[in-house]
Amino acid sequence: MKHKVIVIGASGTIGKELVKTLEAGGHEVIRVSRSSGDYQADIQDKQSLDSLFKAVGTFDAVANAAGDVAAGPLEQLTDENYAFALGNKLMGQINIVRTALPHVADKGSFVLISGVLTQEPILGGTIGTLVNGGIEGFVKAASHEMPRGIRINCVSPTVLAESVAIHPYFPGFIPVEVWKVAKAYERALFGIINGRIITV
Repeated sequence: MKHKVIVIGASGTIGKELVKTLEAGGHEVIRVSRSSGDYQADIQDKQSLDSLFKAVGTFDAVANAAGDVAAGPLEQLTDENYAFALGNKLMGQINIVRTALPHVADKGSFVLISGVLTQEPILGGTIGTLVNGGIEGFVKAASHEMPRGIRINCVSPTVLAESVAIHPYFPGFIPVEVWKVAKAYERALFGIINGRIITV
């Protein structure tokens, strides 16, 4: 069965690979990024998300691969660092679900993104661990309240093999190829699981 899927963060490493995977499967993909793609939206801006979903119309699923956090030593983190991460990767994803829900087809699905820091903190990653844990908690709880047979899941990748520049911040972590992350999204989008955190 072919689906109409909105991919937010389509210009990033994971987003590009996900678009390629979905199109190879014959699905219709709507690419969304801050400044490129079929539509532009910023997950920090709830109004831009609302405008996006109204413009696209009915769709079967939303896969989010966007979300930024601040990093740094605990004692140096500022109110602004926390506010940015909470407003972007956490509330940004929650607002994706809140604004898209009225437009998603019956038995549709959402896939959000967290990351390995939930289970395996690193130096300077306090905010990342905080935010990822919040996303995963939201997904687990919201899955019990989704209407019309709609499912919600989360993909939690470790450091990507392609993101060589940040490997020094993840000593001893075994990187994962981005195509494997895209396959996890595919499973979450079109399988039967609900309320699950898929670690990759």
